[in-house]
Amino acid sequence: MKLVQIVPRQRVRLYGAIVKKEADIRKNDRGTFYRTGREKQNEAKWNHKRFKGSVALKRGDDETVTARVRSSKQEWQMLSAFLGWVNRHFGEQVMAVNIKY
Repeated sequence: MKLVQIVPRQRVRLYGAIVKKEADIRKNDRGTFYRTGREKQNEAKWNHKRFKGSVALKRGDDETVTARVRSSKQEWQMLSAFLGWVNRHFGEQVMAVNIKY
């Protein structure tokens, strides 16, 4: 399991933007990540269409986003896919990304 902490720039509500972007992409039958499980206000769980595993997103009190990347065999690929997705869609709004092994 890898723990990824995404720190947004000031005055950016990153968690809401991430969840909304994934929903917009999925609405058009596109994208590789899709939401699974129960819908909660400050938490989301995503799976990937190609790689086995999941990404559990959680909103922090200071608008940081914590993502737990889990996969039994393809963890580095899931991590790479998730970080690429965040960079592609929100690179301008992110101040720092911290990865804990």
